[in-house]
Amino acid sequence: MRYPTRRHCGSCRAGGSVAWRGPLSQTAHPPLVFHSTDPTGVYSRPALLFLLRCCVLALALLGAGARAEVPAKLTILCYHEIDDREIALIPGYSVKPAQFAQQLAWLTESGYHFVSMDDVLADAAGRRPLPEKALLLSFDDGYRSFYTHAFPILRAHHAPAVVALVGSWLDTVSDTVDFDGRRVPRADLMSWDEIRDLSRSGLVEFASHSYGMHAGVVANPQGNHEPLAIARRWLPEAGRYESESAYRKRIAADLRRSSDLLQRHLGRRPRIIVWPYGRHNAATRSIAARLGMKIGFNLDDGPNTADTPLSMLRRVLVQPTLTLEGLNREIELRNHNVLDNGVPRKIMHVDLDLIYDPDPAQVEDNLGRLLDRINAMGVNTVYLQAYADPDGNGAADAVYFPNRHLPMRADLFNRVAWQIATRTAAVHVYAWMPMLAWQLPDKEPAARDRVVTLPNTSNHLSMGYPRLSPFSPRARQTIREIYEDLGRSATAIEGVLFHDDVTLSDYEDGSPWALKAYRQWGFPQPMTELRSDDALLRKWAARKTAYLDAFAGELADILREEQPGLRTARNLYASVVLNPYSETWYSQSLESSLAHYDYTAIMAMPYMEQAPDPVAFLRQIVDRVAEHPGAMRRVVIELQTVDWRRNDEPLPGTELADTIRRLYGWGVKNVAYYPDNLFRNNPDPTQLRPVFALQPNIQPLSELIP
Repeated sequence: MRYPTRRHCGSCRAGGSVAWRGPLSQTAHPPLVFHSTDPTGVYSRPALLFLLRCCVLALALLGAGARAEVPAKLTILCYHEIDDREIALIPGYSVKPAQFAQQLAWLTESGYHFVSMDDVLADAAGRRPLPEKALLLSFDDGYRSFYTHAFPILRAHHAPAVVALVGSWLDTVSDTVDFDGRRVPRADLMSWDEIRDLSRSGLVEFASHSYGMHAGVVANPQGNHEPLAIARRWLPEAGRYESESAYRKRIAADLRRSSDLLQRHLGRRPRIIVWPYGRHNAATRSIAARLGMKIGFNLDDGPNTADTPLSMLRRVLVQPTLTLEGLNREIELRNHNVLDNGVPRKIMHVDLDLIYDPDPAQVEDNLGRLLDRINAMGVNTVYLQAYADPDGNGAADAVYFPNRHLPMRADLFNRVAWQIATRTAAVHVYAWMPMLAWQLPDKEPAARDRVVTLPNTSNHLSMGYPRLSPFSPRARQTIREIYEDLGRSATAIEGVLFHDDVTLSDYEDGSPWALKAYRQWGFPQPMTELRSDDALLRKWAARKTAYLDAFAGELADILREEQPGLRTARNLYASVVLNPYSETWYSQSLESSLAHYDYTAIMAMPYMEQAPDPVAFLRQIVDRVAEHPGAMRRVVIELQTVDWRRNDEPLPGTELADTIRRLYGWGVKNVAYYPDNLFRNNPDPTQLRPVFALQPNIQPLSELIP
């Protein structure tokens, strides 16, 4: 059993606080006092709050927001089997014919209009607009029950449909097919005669569901089978992953074979690709488009608006447990782009350093304990560390995934993320990553392109750990490639958490690349001249804040090339929330964070902040957040479970539970805690699970949709 080390090191801070270090430095902050370069050392709190509210108002008028609502133009429902059989091929997706008929009748009565893919294309081309509440029906896999049960109901409603066919299941002379790893009768799928009969009806369009990608492929050395369309194949005999060129050739060969098969049997090639398991990426979409399938269906969250590419149309998955009220709720939440369907986040931070061990058998034992603990805790989100900081200096000098620039401590991130996503109760996994705090090997050209802290004669804040300069083109490209490699190797992540290194102090960055950027922004040099003018100082901080948040958005977009529905979160210092002038110290802003990220995780850690009254400290943070309409659903209150200033002494589990209960009572929706230690049972699931359960996952629709 291995316990990761925690090192404390630091630099002097205003007020004498000392930095603490977890796997990457979540540095402590000065006491909550005004911090000024003005000779008087005094700033008017009302004036600062007025400036803050002006910024908030300006952002609101600009419509800023990570998930701004755009009207939905099209709803697509995704069905599978429509069958009375008690033992369906996929029971969790099988809807009975009577229930299906009831749903179509309700949709008609509720004002929905059934449309075809031709209608959607006519609207996209500007020839004929879609009706209000346009709805398209889709059916995956090509079950025979579609022909016998679903189609008669569709015909009665004059409802068009798209049916996706898996080529390898139909293109066989065997009496059985390999259905996701098990043999099922070929007769459970439509025959080609039945498919041709439906095609002639004029109501049904057939799409490709790939030829053989409705299956898994070994995607890591530990043997996890992951979706063929997006996973890079692990080649055990070669001890490596397939190359990008080999991956793209494999995808192209499969889709071409599917297209050829439908052309041979139906006389036309498919124009729609329905991605198996809903999984796709930029490469697969590009390949499909080149083969004539420019329309793509997936299962990503969110609405289909006028801006949604035809290659990325989103669908609502219909399951047998869905009542008419539940179906209405699913459609409304999607079409109003409600983040995570309004489910409050209950979040556990997991140090992968705690799971790692040189002995693979011990790793698997640790992982098993972690999975049991996640289920016992009742959380629905895990922030999973993707990097390592063995020397404890606050910068990541290794990672847990294959990449081009850093040592790989172990090929472990994909394994753990996949196991969490598939072996726990619907837990979402976020990759917990630094943005700037990378300690590259000396051979890397960007290794010396670091943030420079200018002479600090005023004993102002110093971040205390090395970072790459975000102004260096070479460093930025290296960081982009690290994120690109993460995206390719991690098929199970649904989000990214940017650590607290998305920051530059009021004496950073003084590197040559940064100074060049400041000149281009119109700021005077030397920097001492800038600091003599408080208005300029605040403008400089705001420009740095915007620059850092924009770079985070760029990195998130790189991950979205592989994980299109990826959500974003970022750590934010509590001081920034409590004192608006703190932006000049940190280049962080609550308002900017709300505008650029899906979630803002405020490090509300009173013992780290040396708050004399922890309850009052938390209350003040919550009150500040509540001043921003809608912010409470997109802010995470992140709590500490140990006191780093007392040699990592665990806080009482009862105190943590009482704190979460109190936060819920104040209206907080999303709560996280850090760190989690499975070996020391800190915190105790028997104390936290009942408290997490106080926050229901199903929130009233009236509260979620204005």
